Amino acid sequence: MGKVHVFDHPLIQHKLSYIRDVNTGTKEFRELVDEVGMLMAYEVSRDLELQDVTIDTPVTTMTAKRLSGKKVAVVPILRAGLGMTDSVLKLIPAARVGHIGLYRDPETLQPVEYFAKLPQDIEERDFIVVDPMLATGGSAIEAIHSLKKRGATKIRFMCLIAAPEGVKLLEEAHPDVDIYIAALDEKLNDHGYIVPGLGDAGDRLFGTK
Repeated sequence: MGKVHVFDHPLIQHKLSYIRDVNTGTKEFRELVDEVGMLMAYEVSRDLELQDVTIDTPVTTMTAKRLSGKKVAVVPILRAGLGMTDSVLKLIPAARVGHIGLYRDPETLQPVEYFAKLPQDIEERDFIVVDPMLATGGSAIEAIHSLKKRGATKIRFMCLIAAPEGVKLLEEAHPDVDIYIAALDEKLNDHGYIVPGLGDAGDRLFGTK
């Protein structure tokens, strides 16, 4: 069964306060999202498998530990997820990157996949799906469903800010997926925005309105 992990690290909370602040400009916002993503990736990768390898240090030969088992893939949900992709790659540079694009159908209000480009060896990969916001949960649920139907079995979801409603729906839809959250906020408002939230993550990352 998947678990929900809410981070309380002082550095993450400190940087989140600036990410939330309406006075934080695009450049600083982007840098802060990257920094928080890297701090989160450190914890998200905590249980990656290790294997013994023999190496020579300047002093002697020894048995050391290196990553083994499943290879890692990072999958941002377009477009805001792009802001958290490099943070994972800085810690796990050998990871592959896939992309999933979703739009909301104006009639049904349900997410519809319009783009998916993923590594070929899906069954062998340990996936980290990234998106700054988990609001209604619709996009995350659909993105993870998209990975599963293509053969992914080990998936984690990582976001900056989540609403309780979105967490609940994601847990119900994908009970086997671990969810990593920098901050669990109060609620969704009538427009589907997280309160207190940080506004539209994509617009703030890319300077659009």
